[in-house]
Amino acid sequence: MDSDFSPNYGSGTESDFGFAFNDSNFSDRILTIEIVPDSKSDDEEGCSSSSVVDWDRKRKRRRRREEIKKENVDAHLINLSDVDVLTQPEEEVLKCNMLDTEDVLAYENQDEEVVAMAEDSPPGVEMTTDHPGDGEASKSTDSSTHMNSAIALRVRTVHISSPILAAKSPFFYKLFSNGMRESEQRHVTVQVHASEEAAFMDLLNFMYTNTLFTITPTALLDVLMAADKFEVASCMRHCSRLLRNLPMTCESALLYLDLPSSVLIADAVLPLTDAAKQFLAARFKDITKFQEEVLNLPIAGIEAVLSNDDLQVASEDAVYDCVLKWARIHFPNLEERREILSSHLYRLIRFPYMTCRKLKKFLTCNDFDPELASKVVLDALFFKAEAPNRQRVLADEEGNASHHCFVERAYKYRPLKVVEFELPRQQCIVYLDLKREECNNLFPSGRVYSQAFHLGGQGFFLSAHCNLDQQSSFHCFGLFLGMQEKASVSFAVDYEFAAGTKLTEEYVSKYKGNYTFTGGKAVGYRNLFGIPWTAFMAEDSLYFINGILHLRAELTIRQ
Repeated sequence: MDSDFSPNYGSGTESDFGFAFNDSNFSDRILTIEIVPDSKSDDEEGCSSSSVVDWDRKRKRRRRREEIKKENVDAHLINLSDVDVLTQPEEEVLKCNMLDTEDVLAYENQDEEVVAMAEDSPPGVEMTTDHPGDGEASKSTDSSTHMNSAIALRVRTVHISSPILAAKSPFFYKLFSNGMRESEQRHVTVQVHASEEAAFMDLLNFMYTNTLFTITPTALLDVLMAADKFEVASCMRHCSRLLRNLPMTCESALLYLDLPSSVLIADAVLPLTDAAKQFLAARFKDITKFQEEVLNLPIAGIEAVLSNDDLQVASEDAVYDCVLKWARIHFPNLEERREILSSHLYRLIRFPYMTCRKLKKFLTCNDFDPELASKVVLDALFFKAEAPNRQRVLADEEGNASHHCFVERAYKYRPLKVVEFELPRQQCIVYLDLKREECNNLFPSGRVYSQAFHLGGQGFFLSAHCNLDQQSSFHCFGLFLGMQEKASVSFAVDYEFAAGTKLTEEYVSKYKGNYTFTGGKAVGYRNLFGIPWTAFMAEDSLYFINGILHLRAELTIRQ
């Protein structure tokens, strides 16, 4: 036969069977689509949603109605069984069972085919198959052919090819090949709600052409849900891909995060869910700017935001405070709050990068389970005690896990290691590590601050600078020590700055001094290494060990 008679024959689009859609010449069955009215509340608002928010609101109402119906049916069955047990004596029940066994088995055998069909049907969809000779659009009055008692608004008839539909959908494959009498019938009937009609027709067309002409988010979501009902995973993936390419909003992103719990084929929407997580993470990257919005997010949203490795936050202490505040707002009941914190939200906090002072507060916080808090703090302290290279190994091992508890974020204030001594004098040793990239970003006049640490009840911090040496007129690396808040009394402090070197891989003292702090002051050395910036950042620099600059500050309070 000349290929010109078939437009797509030999064109390389072997899976495009659009020419056969609703064409009796290429079809072996007839699909009758009964369109039934939506529920009353949906009719009042119209069948189409003008926005993703409206679409989600109607979806949730429909889901609640379906759950209520199911609960009512289950409750009714339980009540009936209770009545049977209470009203019939035990001896009479046993006697009836013995006498009626054959009748019961015969009845079950008659209904076996109907039960199997019901198990294979998607939620909210009723399929029936007409008997031969009933006509293309059978008007059977059997109650089993209807999803509910509503009268069909209209009936559509479509010529279909069972091999094409069966190849795309396990649902249709089981319908056409289950070996029952109905699988050999020419006529098949399905019922859909009026609001689902357009989506179902788009789905049928997709199963032939692998193409959708729908472009709006709400219409694509309707098709996606229809595809989920009829187990057309390829259409769900296609809808997910189209939705990912459309502009996203916070409302739509939160809706996409909820999809895996709303559909049967969750794997098909995971790429869309991942894109929604990335959108929210980028949207609220700096949570200090959107604090109120972040605190109003649902649990899926807060998880997406705080799981971000690139979260711009002052320190992990701020993440802890954010999680605790969010939980207290959304779960005012203490038992419920402790449950959600201990089962989900604590994983969002990277405890190894919290300060020791905040870890102490966490241990005594009543919102968390005490046993969990003890274990988490112990793990965090063990991590802090590890050598830097071992910490990097643990972070790399954790990098592919779902919760990156050992992965350091892009903190505004760099984490520290602090060792404190009370005797013979109040003293602390502070370790600050900076990556080569962080140092490079300081040029020409940048600075980076450490997290706060405490000595003698007062808060201090370290700051690294790229300075312009006033005498030599070249840029250089400087390190400073500052007091965080103003003190009521002055503090006389002896301090020493040291840095690790490649030669010995030990800390070498670079600067010593003493200073009396009165609060709000900083002291240090503008050119810590006594070399220009270019030499400090050179590939053969002595001060970067495996790409890390190791700094140490030792502070002692003078009597």
